[in-house]
Amino acid sequence: MTQSIQAAEKSVRELIDQLQSLKKEIQKVIVGQEETIDQLLITFMAGGHALLEGVPGLAKTLMIRTLSEAIDLRFRRIQFTPDLMPSDIIGTEILEEDHATGKRFFKFNKGPVFANIILADEINRTSPKTQSALLEAMQEFEVTYGGVTYPLEKPFFILATQNPIEQAGTFPLPEAQLDRFLLYVRISYPTQEEERAILESTTGKRTSGVNKILDGAKILEAQKLVREVHISSDLIAIVSDIVRATRPNQTEVKMVKDWVRWGAGPRAGQAMILTAKARALLNGRFAVTMDDIRHVALPVLRHRVLMNFKAEAENISSDAVTQHLVEHVSTLHKRNL
Repeated sequence: MTQSIQAAEKSVRELIDQLQSLKKEIQKVIVGQEETIDQLLITFMAGGHALLEGVPGLAKTLMIRTLSEAIDLRFRRIQFTPDLMPSDIIGTEILEEDHATGKRFFKFNKGPVFANIILADEINRTSPKTQSALLEAMQEFEVTYGGVTYPLEKPFFILATQNPIEQAGTFPLPEAQLDRFLLYVRISYPTQEEERAILESTTGKRTSGVNKILDGAKILEAQKLVREVHISSDLIAIVSDIVRATRPNQTEVKMVKDWVRWGAGPRAGQAMILTAKARALLNGRFAVTMDDIRHVALPVLRHRVLMNFKAEAENISSDAVTQHLVEHVSTLHKRNL
């Protein structure tokens, strides 16, 4: 029994080391953005999808492509444009002929969504009709066409990007689709030191090759391991109270009542716990701390807490409300201990 436990612990440690090696491999190409890289790895470990938002030139696409190069999985990029159709994503039926019998038949030609890592580049540039083609794939990990359901190979991730500046010719993502994204990651400008390093590394002769560190089996193993990370009942209660406090009709928090139109649903609590577990494991720990919950609360809730017109007029963001609620709820629990 002791030997089997030691073997299991060794396997877990090797997996954690590989995740850290994966992070270092990405950092060969991406300078800075450590928090963003962590959130992408957390998305993979928790088995979800991520939406990345940032102004042009912050290496959103490069970051996702580099991540895909470091993982031995099939990668496809879909460039979202106003004329993109659902069939361009999921596939379509084509008429073929059996040369032996001369009979004609329809065959389903699979689209680019039938890969393991999908880069949905500038996802808000296509119509809601086309955006909705991803809903079933994101939630059920399958695609239905012509009454036939086709399962998607796991692991399966959609990493989408969008630009917050240009609004002409864009279509805001429906709330139902936003909720399917595990994390909503905002990418900020680099620091002065990071920007100098970027300029130096990208304007010379030196190029950095990326080695493959993980494969699909290891990713699936990490996803199973994440669910075994311990979280105390007290922390689960804190997560539940944070999520419930985002709902104007279920809270007495004035900030929420004044500025929030709709709060987060139960999926937000599930996402917060899973991503907190993934962050703990990524840092070599097997138990969730309050610090893990603080780190994942913003990307988990910023697209699930909808602000009203008054908040928009006063420039109050969902991040500000979330930060207030996290501290408010954690303080209340400390008092009750």
